[in-house]
Amino acid sequence: MAITSPASPRRTGRRHPLATAALLIVGLLATGGAYALATSTATAETTAHTAEMVEEGGKLFAANCASCHGTLAEGTAAGPSLIGVGALAVDFQVGTGRMPMAASGPQAEVKPVQFSQEQIDAMGAWVAELAPGPALPAERYFAGDGDVANGAELFRINCAMCHNVAGAGGALTEGKYAPGLANIDPIHVYGAMVTGPQNMPVFSDMNLTPEEKNDIISYLRYIDENPSVGGFDLGSLGPVSEGLFIWIFGLGGLVAVTVWLTAKSN
Repeated sequence: MAITSPASPRRTGRRHPLATAALLIVGLLATGGAYALATSTATAETTAHTAEMVEEGGKLFAANCASCHGTLAEGTAAGPSLIGVGALAVDFQVGTGRMPMAASGPQAEVKPVQFSQEQIDAMGAWVAELAPGPALPAERYFAGDGDVANGAELFRINCAMCHNVAGAGGALTEGKYAPGLANIDPIHVYGAMVTGPQNMPVFSDMNLTPEEKNDIISYLRYIDENPSVGGFDLGSLGPVSEGLFIWIFGLGGLVAVTVWLTAKSN
């Protein structure tokens, strides 16, 4: 009698019920890691500071800022929370004299700076210790040695509608305004783009890479160093100032010539 071996189990080709879930988890982890890697730059890193620097910054903050922002920067009715704003926001606001504010109003005004750079850095270090936030970038990101042509195009697309194509500034609503950008410290231009102060939107590294921000800074430096090639720029304020010039001097000149010709004929 022939002995038959037991039949080998048939492969159905069906996956284990948990295989799909495992693949989904792996895909999510890979996507999240790639996104974190793509969005992490020098402006999103937390910088290590010395204990002495942080302590000095805390004292300066308590003496000059806590009355509006709270003793722990948690915010009050007079000022917003500063938890998570990072050292870069402190450098911009205090380094341009906007903070501390002299009086409440629709917009913080640029004033003479009240602190040394060392004191500003110390306050920024204290705020940075509260929670991660935008840190001071590497110098190469605001060196102003980028692509001027690309910077001009990026500026026209992202900034000119408020700041004017020549960076002369412009009026906004409710008494607010976009300031002029002539002769601005490059680190403050970078800080404004990253932190989005007041009415300005935040340009993250997904909107403008650090290199593109440097291109915009390069364009602003170029127009600072190169006067208007077309003659008088009339403040670079566009058709309003140009129309006013034509109305006063153009029509005024025609009237003067007409009066002169009439007087001569008489």
